[in-house]
Amino acid sequence: MAEEPASPSLSSAAPLGSSVIPIVNKLQDIFAQLGSQSTIELPQVAVVGSQSSGKSSVLEALVGRDFLPRGNEICTRRPLVLQLLQTKRKGDGSGEDEWGEFLHLPGKRFYDFSEIRSEIQAETAKEAGGNKGVSDKQIRLKIFSPNVLDITLVDLPGITKVPVGDQPSDIEARIRTMIMSYIKKPSCLILAVTAANSDLANSDALQIAGNADPDGYRTIGIITKLDIMDRGTDARNLLLGKVIPLRLGYVGVVNRSQEDIILNRSIKDALAAEEKFFRSRPVYNGLADRCGVPQLAKKLNQILVQHIKSILPGLKSRISSALVSVAKEHASYGEITESKAGQGTLILNILSKYSEAFSSMIEGRNEEMSTSELAGGARIHYIFQSIFVKSLEEVDPCEDLTDGDIQTIIQNATGPRTPLFVPEVPFEVLIRKQIARLLDPSLQCARFIYNELIKISHHCLVNELQRFPVLRKRMDEVIGNFLRDGLEPSETMIGHIIEMEMDYINTSHPNFVGGSKAVEIAQQQIKSSKGSLAMPRQKGVRPGAEVEKVPPSGNTNVSSWGISSIFGGGDHSRMYAKENSTSKSYNEPAQSIEPLEQSLSLIHLREPPTVLRPSENHSEHESIEIVVTKLLLRSYYDIVRKNIEDSIPKAIMHFLVNHTKRELHNVFIRKLYRENLFEEMLQEPDEIAMKRKQTREQLRVLQQAFRTLDELPLEAETVERGYSLSSDSTGLPKIHGLPTSTMYSSGSSDSYTASPKNPKSRKSSHSGELQPHPYADSNGSGHAYMPGLYPTVDY
Repeated sequence: MAEEPASPSLSSAAPLGSSVIPIVNKLQDIFAQLGSQSTIELPQVAVVGSQSSGKSSVLEALVGRDFLPRGNEICTRRPLVLQLLQTKRKGDGSGEDEWGEFLHLPGKRFYDFSEIRSEIQAETAKEAGGNKGVSDKQIRLKIFSPNVLDITLVDLPGITKVPVGDQPSDIEARIRTMIMSYIKKPSCLILAVTAANSDLANSDALQIAGNADPDGYRTIGIITKLDIMDRGTDARNLLLGKVIPLRLGYVGVVNRSQEDIILNRSIKDALAAEEKFFRSRPVYNGLADRCGVPQLAKKLNQILVQHIKSILPGLKSRISSALVSVAKEHASYGEITESKAGQGTLILNILSKYSEAFSSMIEGRNEEMSTSELAGGARIHYIFQSIFVKSLEEVDPCEDLTDGDIQTIIQNATGPRTPLFVPEVPFEVLIRKQIARLLDPSLQCARFIYNELIKISHHCLVNELQRFPVLRKRMDEVIGNFLRDGLEPSETMIGHIIEMEMDYINTSHPNFVGGSKAVEIAQQQIKSSKGSLAMPRQKGVRPGAEVEKVPPSGNTNVSSWGISSIFGGGDHSRMYAKENSTSKSYNEPAQSIEPLEQSLSLIHLREPPTVLRPSENHSEHESIEIVVTKLLLRSYYDIVRKNIEDSIPKAIMHFLVNHTKRELHNVFIRKLYRENLFEEMLQEPDEIAMKRKQTREQLRVLQQAFRTLDELPLEAETVERGYSLSSDSTGLPKIHGLPTSTMYSSGSSDSYTASPKNPKSRKSSHSGELQPHPYADSNGSGHAYMPGLYPTVDY
């Protein structure tokens, strides 16, 4: 025979949250279809406590029925999401105004609550095994009854210390992790259940709730088993929050004992016994709003309603944002097209969008512009200006040329003659070498731009082309070959530009310093540094061409000879030549008559070195030559450098970048728009098809959720204030002067609805009265569902 339900008069007044709690329950059912994929946090109440703390008894008392697995060991081994939904009483005595429904058995009603217990046990064993194992997969149960208030609770496994049965050695850590995954979310209220005969300071429930809710804004304390406290003790200070304060306060209840369960004592009788217990204990006078299961039901309903309404705006905003995001992702996966015409159209659209995206990234018109780094055309500009131009400007054309190098090439250019003026040939030879040095950085610049274009191509239509890896590969091959083809004429043009600069040294350029000006500047520099310069060797002697005269023995005062002396023709040298031609050898007798060639001493020349370098000591004329050459080199190099800095980027842009932008689409059409390639290029990997299916389901669920929130009446979106758990309407019967009333009478409906006469609730940090919720999100906006705003998915 079915147990007669407890029937406190909870339905005589319009229930609190009749508009919002069913909406949230519906949202929970909707998002349960996604399972672990759902990222939307919905308001709920999680029941936590240690094993055998009385959690199941509290839940059964709220429902008024026996329906949960019971025992001395762990009973709750999977999270049970329990939705209590108040219905209207039929009054026909059929007993069919209370039933349960499981989400995994849609459409099936359980009127026998013992069958609900059996189904919970069977589902638990299916996932967690039959030997005390634990699983985090939810069981979702709805209870429809006129004897309940609209509340949604999550019954979590009790915290246990010692593993039993098939439980792993770290069962406590696993259960705590599971509990924290629920209660750490700001949208979750915490119902912390602690037995009165245990030390509240060591309560596992309050300890783990404190970790998740350190400010205590979301925690309600439940003190169970008040009737089995030691004689002479009571829970008054606990309920008043004087031991461990909670902002939402405490509620004390009396559970059915194990003997009551064994004797099949009904919930109705247990509630009557609870009323009798509190009525007979004067110590609990004045605590009417903190004592008894009916007060707990109303308090939970009231707090949950306030909590839901405080986060509804933010919930709408998150669902709307998720809807837009998922709709965009779903659209990126597209639809399957099988006809040739449809495939051709799809490929043509992709090629066109790709070409447009490529050009947009270069021109800076990309919609998804990065805020964290330079990309596209900005990187090309950086390469031209901050790498190429800056590097050329840092080069000194005379950096690798010593004065000796310049003097060497000047002497080599004059041949056997002494120059009368600064020769042009050394300048042209040196400037051509410096111009030739500009070829490598110019070609390197073109290669840098080529690499950037390849990177840009890899960032075009990334999401759209994920579903077609074969097409992506073909397009990468086509654009890679096309860019390489464009690089070749760019490099050829760069070579021509450098060659043109080398082939004609335009000394008539208006910015060129000119020879006369250079000499003037050089003379001024020489004069200013004359004091610090070493004096050059004897005038007229060519460096590196000294000769040595082997002096006759006994005549050590005769000077050395050199080639410059021979070809230079100075008076001093001619004097020694005349002297030598008329003198005789010191060891020749005066009267000896010998041939002329025997009468002169032999002149031995020193062998020229294998490598001949000019002397390090420069004459004033040579110093001027060196300074003038450097001035001319730097002046003309600056002219050429500016030409190169301007011409090379233009050549690269014309032959490589802009050519690619102009012709890329045409090349794609020629290479890829072929009917025999359509099917191959549009092949999708299996994971893309799976993602399309998942996002379609997510989109359908989010659309349902959005429409569900749109059903909410406007007045339900405003946070209701003025709720009061006054002792007049819902409290215990007063003893010793307090008015007499039944504990379970609901009184006037004012206790359920906001009263304009009582706009302010009582302020008590430990009384359990509601205060503005710190997690309220006021940034959400909008609730109207506009057809066409989001893609519609057929159900």
